Amino acid sequence: MKPSHIEHIGIAVKDLDNAIPYYEKLLGSDCYAVEEVKDQKVKTAFFKVGQTKIELLESTDPEGPVGKFIEKKGEGLHHIAFAVSNLGERLKEAAGHGIRLIDQQPRKGAEGLDIAFLHPKSTFGVLTELCEDKSK
Repeated sequence: MKPSHIEHIGIAVKDLDNAIPYYEKLLGSDCYAVEEVKDQKVKTAFFKVGQTKIELLESTDPEGPVGKFIEKKGEGLHHIAFAVSNLGERLKEAAGHGIRLIDQQPRKGAEGLDIAFLHPKSTFGVLTELCEDKSK
């Protein structure tokens, strides 16, 4: 798949208002964006660490994916995201290698990126997100 870099690491939290100040102190930098992604039932907050971002995820609906994750596993590491080009082709490539896809086609995610998830049952237990920034 040849990702160019780790785009971000997603961390599920119960409450952004409590989590943001902790990460601002830990990282020594301010949260630079808070955004709601309605179709994913999540509110996100972003921090930059070098070229990689940290994405905090707060569920806006207990039945959403992050809400269910927190209910089952608690707060913590949710996913790792890799930056790729030609996301649609990368999904075909992954499927061709027998990797189970959560998203058959790219969809819109936070920060205007096209995203798609690979199922953790096919990725050694790690929810994996592929991201493409078409603005570059």
